[in-house]
This record gives sequence, structure tokens and C-alpha cells, in this order.
Amino acid sequence: MTRLKALRPLVGPFAVVVIFLLGVRYSPVEIIRPADPSGAPMGTVSWDDADWTVLERALLLARYTQADTLPMGELMTAVGRSLVGTPYEPQTLEVEGPERLVVNLRALDCVTFVESVFAISVLVKTGAIGRMDDRGGVEGEFERAVRAVRYRNNEIDGYPSRLHYFSEWIGDGEAKALMVDMTAQLGGVPDEDAIDFMSTHPEAYRQLADPAVLEKIVEIERRLAERVRYMIPEDEIAAAASGIQNGDIIAATSTVDGLDIAHTGLAIWVDGALHLMHAPLVGDSVQISERTLAERIVSIDGQDGIMVARLMEPRPLESRATPVTQ
Repeated sequence: MTRLKALRPLVGPFAVVVIFLLGVRYSPVEIIRPADPSGAPMGTVSWDDADWTVLERALLLARYTQADTLPMGELMTAVGRSLVGTPYEPQTLEVEGPERLVVNLRALDCVTFVESVFAISVLVKTGAIGRMDDRGGVEGEFERAVRAVRYRNNEIDGYPSRLHYFSEWIGDGEAKALMVDMTAQLGGVPDEDAIDFMSTHPEAYRQLADPAVLEKIVEIERRLAERVRYMIPEDEIAAAASGIQNGDIIAATSTVDGLDIAHTGLAIWVDGALHLMHAPLVGDSVQISERTLAERIVSIDGQDGIMVARLMEPRPLESRATPVTQ
């Protein structure tokens, strides 16, 4: 590692990162990996050793590059970049059996990419790298961070407790002081389209075969219909781009009846232009879009605008007020 530090001014930060990763992969000095703890911290999660390896390397890279000193948005960008190339896999949360917290860092969809980057960034900010000898504890911290953004009121209580509609995902995160919905501030206009895709297409969701579960989803959709949400129309994205920062969460609004959001990712500035870092609907791995964000949205028939959310600097998750169910 001393030699790597000496090389830094000669080869630049990107090359140093590459050398670091190669060193981790091929070093004759083995990284000490504690034995997999017996039983997951919440009793509902199964960690694959490969998932732990992804998390471990992301934390080590963040420490080596001093990413923990960056603002949350820049840290999200750095962590997201470290996951570029991760295989894309749709519906990674749709597993057999009752609703439970799914951890899968080996393959990501557009939502779990955002959630995983958030959770890793929280662990970086809260110093988890110094607790790596307690694998079970660090895994538990990751699970709590994911649960905070994936489930309404942080509680796993069956399929309806998951935040299926991403506009509600943003609203719930804002209520928990995890993020701020920036859409209206960036020139967004009210989006008055109904949200009822799940209840009007129950055949697309195996869990909705249960009438009681379907009724809960209908009630959630009724509540969402009473809220005002905003979107930045596709022809206004270029004008709003200057107010969007690295690491902001981008949610592409949908033209499909009853569906609020079609795709998600992270904002990233490349050579002075705003792009999207995401697990694409078309493609085989996490990537940074070749087109600018504005060009990409305009080119896709099923998307007509964006929502934008900005992450706040994390505090211990237990210290955040948990909102009551509305």
C-alpha cells in the first residue's frame, strides 16, 4: 500500500483506484474474513459470501480514496461508480415465500441499485469500515439502512409494507429526513395522473392473488391520490439540469396509465453534461448513460419527465423520527 501512495501523483486517482482493486484481488496477503455469523441479525435475511465481498470492497475503496470525507451526493456518485459493471437483473426483490428483506449485491435492478448505493454510503459515513471485524454487525447496519428506504415506516409487515411506487419511496424518505424532494424547487409542475397500476393489473403480481393484500394496495393508492406530487417535463430537463447535483436520485416519470415512475438512477456530471448512472432497462450491467439525461428521457416513449431527490447527510438511523402511517 505504501508503494500505491507513492504512485498517486504519477498516475492519477483513477489509475490508483484500478491498482488498488487489482491489489485487493491478487495480493498474497489475504483479507481476513470473519466466519459467516449464525443467523442473520433480523432473522429474515440470508447473506451470500459474494454479497459480503462486494460490500467489503466498496467500504475499503471508500476508505482508501477518502470518499468518507465527501458530501453525501459526491459519496453516492463514488460508490455508484464502484458498482458500474454489476450485472442487471430484473425483479430482484420478488422471491418466493413471505415478504422479507432481500440483500443482493451480486445483481441489481434500477431500484436496488439506488438503495444499495444509499446503504453503502450510509455505512461509509457512519464509520463501518472500522467495524469490519464484526461481519454480522456491519451486515445488520446495511440491512437497517436498506429497510429505512425500502419499507414504509421502516417496518416489514407483509407485501404492502414495501414502497412499491417510487414517488411514495421519495415521499417516505423525505418524511424520515433521509432526503429532500427537489422536484418543485427545480421548476417541476404538478403531476395529476392517477396511481393505480398495481390494483388495475393484479395478474402481474402474484401477491395480489390474496384479496386482503389487494385491498391494502388499493388503500395505499387512495392515499397517494390525495397527495400532490411534482415532475419536471422532459422538455424542461435541460433547463433544470444546472440545479441537479452529482448523486441526486433521478426518477423517470412514466407515460403508462396508473404508473408513476418507470425507471430510477443517480445523476452524474460527465465532462460538463448531466448523465444518468443506472441499472438499465435495456443492457446487461450498471452503467453511465451515453446520452445526456435530457436526451435519454426524450428518446424513450414510456418516459416523459423526472422527479429529483437529494440525500441528506446521514445521522444514526435510530435517531430519526419514524413517521406515523398516514
